Amino acid sequence: MRNAKITRKTKETDIQMELELDGTGSSNIDTGIGFFDHMLTSFAKHGNLDLIIEATGDLIVDEHHLIEDTAIVLGQALSEALGDKDGIARFGDARIPMDEALADVVLDLGGRTYLVMKAEFEAPRVGEMNTQLVRHFFESLTDNSKMNLHIAVTGYNDHHKIEALFKAFAYALRRAVKIEGEGIKSTKGVL
Repeated sequence: MRNAKITRKTKETDIQMELELDGTGSSNIDTGIGFFDHMLTSFAKHGNLDLIIEATGDLIVDEHHLIEDTAIVLGQALSEALGDKDGIARFGDARIPMDEALADVVLDLGGRTYLVMKAEFEAPRVGEMNTQLVRHFFESLTDNSKMNLHIAVTGYNDHHKIEALFKAFAYALRRAVKIEGEGIKSTKGVL
């Protein structure tokens, strides 16, 4: 089984996460940030990942630390669950609409960390989530999973744009982690 169980406890957050790459889309997410929970639940469902997250943090300050640390742990869990990446497709892409919003995601699990994100949000918040933290979530996840990630979204409703991004990311990741045979997809022989 390709899975991971990660715990991260700091003075700001306490996060326990379980991830199963070859899941059914089942999830149990509780970060205390409703919209963020909704995005992570959608990510698990559309990525066919089983995902359990129990996270608490200093929400009295704001949601920054909790969202950042959740992304760090998710990146670490992805990296651990993938192991040596033997047989994975490595690359994935998806183009997902949500009403007027259209998200494009392309990723490479080749071990080189880089994020290119083209997304603008009009509202400072969607629900309890600061829209500036969408980029920070993907930066932290990319850094900790050693993923090259290109994401872009157009539209005018920030809820739709963010949700389309999370769904497109889920589908692209689902394609990239798929086992397509044996061996490492790299001329170097390692990822």
